[in-house]
Amino acid sequence: MEDPIPLLIPRYMPTRMLEDKPRVWLVSAVESMEMNISVSGAGNCNLLQKTKDSIDELSFWTWSDLLVALKHYQDSPRTATSSGILEKCLDSLVGRLAMASEVTPCASTSSPDSSGLRISFNTRSTQSSKNGLFRATWWFEDLSALNPNLIEMLVKSMVSRGYNHVIVSGFLFYYQKSKFYTASSDEKREVLEIVIDMLYTLDPSSISCKSLFGVLRPVLRSNISKSCRNKLESMIGSQLDQATIDNLLIPSYGRSYLYDVNLVLRFLKAFLRDGGSELSLIQMKKVASLIDLYITEVAPDRCLKSSKFSALVMVLPDSSRDSWDELYHAMDIYLEVHTGLSEVEKMEICGGLNYKKLSSEACMHLSQNTKFPSTSAVQALISQQWKLKNLLEGMHNAKHYTDFTAKEDRGREQVVVYNEKLRAQLQGMQWRVMELEKLCKKMQTQMAKIMKAKVLTHSNARPLPRLCS
Repeated sequence: MEDPIPLLIPRYMPTRMLEDKPRVWLVSAVESMEMNISVSGAGNCNLLQKTKDSIDELSFWTWSDLLVALKHYQDSPRTATSSGILEKCLDSLVGRLAMASEVTPCASTSSPDSSGLRISFNTRSTQSSKNGLFRATWWFEDLSALNPNLIEMLVKSMVSRGYNHVIVSGFLFYYQKSKFYTASSDEKREVLEIVIDMLYTLDPSSISCKSLFGVLRPVLRSNISKSCRNKLESMIGSQLDQATIDNLLIPSYGRSYLYDVNLVLRFLKAFLRDGGSELSLIQMKKVASLIDLYITEVAPDRCLKSSKFSALVMVLPDSSRDSWDELYHAMDIYLEVHTGLSEVEKMEICGGLNYKKLSSEACMHLSQNTKFPSTSAVQALISQQWKLKNLLEGMHNAKHYTDFTAKEDRGREQVVVYNEKLRAQLQGMQWRVMELEKLCKKMQTQMAKIMKAKVLTHSNARPLPRLCS
């Protein structure tokens, strides 16, 4: 019997094309017959149905045939969608990817063609099989040729089938990079919006924080929708505890100040909003440490307004910091660079400073620092005295407690050894109390002279921010 496929090919189609891609031209025949059936009458209905039935047998199509069909239809998606062929091709392709992810790949270099349950793999997309990368990413390069609309349909189908979100996010990042140098500005914008929208549907824990910052760079230079921009900022903010200082030092495109402080503030608000009560103290402290470094880096910027600087200082709760020394150092740099600030502005900057969490060295330096408001020096001295008082009281209480314990146990022969050890510890504690009392008197004498003394230079050498180096 004569092969029915050539009979279905439109007459204008060259025979050479038929020989090269019979499956694709079979699909084209369906398009042609659907467009002309109203003109030709119902005589072709039976043949059209048989042709569609043959397309339903996609399980016998090769991987290459599926790719070519998808590439062919991405230029005319309306016809493909109306006939259901596009969905069937995508469904078959995603099904094979799901099956392939469950099969241990062999060291084959053949193309990933499949007939029924026979699957082979293509290794040109990856050079290593370590940690399952070969099995997971061999298809990235092949599917990166599809347009953004097909990618959106593909990812939605993969997610609905429960495909590994880590692999899906990896493909989306790969797809965005593959279009970076070849696509036009409008195409890049469309790719970025599709990639961000699809990433937003995935499990946040499956998305790489570093890769999100990689997407952010081109986003800042493109005119994508506000909705997509907000989604990207929200995803980054939710993983801010995994970011580095280099990630946050983002140039402020089109603004007077050097780094985009507003963007970092939005990251922080997203971190606090999306994390909510589920944020652990470890996460909070990691972000606080990161932001302290960031504040130190942006402090030398002469164009940075005091309101923005204060917002960075105050955005995180006090409980996220064990020490305020780094923030004090950043404030010192900012006040040194911005010499024209009023007392009110200085008070606003220093208003959030927790003097009780400053080290003794920082308190001593602050008490002599004329760049700060005079009230800050007084607060530093009061805080230092409070610390010394508490320490001395604690030592005296320990002394009285150990004396009482020693008297009670003196007549008990069974704890003689314990008393000897306790007495030795008491002697050491008494010596420490005496030393602390001497130190306290010495500091009180120095404090009386400090208010009239000249400003001393900072004794501790710290690394300069990048703007100062």
